[in-house]
Amino acid sequence: MQPTRTTRPQTALKFFLLALLVIGLDQFSKWAVHTYMLPGMPGEIPLIGHWLKLHYTLNPGMAFGVELPPPYGKVLLSGFRLLAVGALSWYIVKLCRERAAAGFIACMALILGGAVGNLVDSIFYGLLYKNAPFGAPTPWFHGQVIDMIYVDIYEGFLPQSWPLLGGKYVSLWPIFNIADSSIFIGVALILLNQSRFFQQEEASPQPAPGAAEAPATH
Repeated sequence: MQPTRTTRPQTALKFFLLALLVIGLDQFSKWAVHTYMLPGMPGEIPLIGHWLKLHYTLNPGMAFGVELPPPYGKVLLSGFRLLAVGALSWYIVKLCRERAAAGFIACMALILGGAVGNLVDSIFYGLLYKNAPFGAPTPWFHGQVIDMIYVDIYEGFLPQSWPLLGGKYVSLWPIFNIADSSIFIGVALILLNQSRFFQQEEASPQPAPGAAEAPATH
């Protein structure tokens, strides 16, 4: 599918400013959490009952705490994120030149801002906040991402009557940050607006059933 094109010219600057706003909000929130909150349960702040909380925790890897093998897995992850940021920046400029829909470019800017926000953590936080994992060969590129938005969905044993999963202990409690939220929102909006953001390919006409090519006449 090709992005939908409009007649209105687009400038990349405003979309990069949107990404910069996401980065600023993300980094400010992480600084505030690191400066004013205690890690873990002692510093937890309820926002909406026990369902939504602020909870200072560190994520050494990717989403859901997935890590690449040490000692240089973190460097590889940071390098991949850096390449992704470069590719997203180039794609936003390309979309603007092609006059793609502004909504689609804005979604890509949200994804870019989130990617840069977590990349800053990986590159600098090991030195700035001294949160590199024990045994890391260098604090550079080994910083841990600061997460703080805690959605406590469910934690406990499932009913015995449930097939397959009955009686098992589950813990559904994602903890994320503003950068993660920005990436999620950008991707979700793209999926929900595919008909607006992408041109629908027209199917080529098919011959009627039973139609045969007329024989050549001499």
